[in-house]
Amino acid sequence: MPEYKQTYDANRVITAADGSMRIFNRIVARFTKLGISLMGSRVLSVRGRKTGDWRSTPVNLLVLDGQRYLVAPRGHTQWVKNLRASNEGRLQLGRKIETFRAEEVPNADKLPVLRLYLKKWAWEVGTFFSGDVTKNSPEETLLHIAPGVPVFKIHAV
Repeated sequence: MPEYKQTYDANRVITAADGSMRIFNRIVARFTKLGISLMGSRVLSVRGRKTGDWRSTPVNLLVLDGQRYLVAPRGHTQWVKNLRASNEGRLQLGRKIETFRAEEVPNADKLPVLRLYLKKWAWEVGTFFSGDVTKNSPEETLLHIAPGVPVFKIHAV
């Protein structure tokens, strides 16, 4: 079994400590709120599980076989925990705001989603995997990282 630079479990969280990443996220969110999607970007809003206040972050909306998914390349972040608690949120692109219900995808079913996500956005999110995984990684590797990369199937309401 290969050695990994990260631990891919339910405790994996990669924070946006890098100032350039925070600036990038703000720019993507601003464009998305103006209605300009950068390769599928949306602004995700989820109610905080403790405060009930809406919390927002830019995300990449992935479409696979007509089904939509949200992938958390940084792991079990606050938006992931909030979405698990509420099972619902909003996706915004410009003035269009869509309410949705979320269903977490089991680890064994994440493989095609993770592979396509990495093919589309490795240039953006590859750094969150420390070189442990690429779009061409074998299924064994994707199965290994699946517990540390939450995936949600999105259903319109």
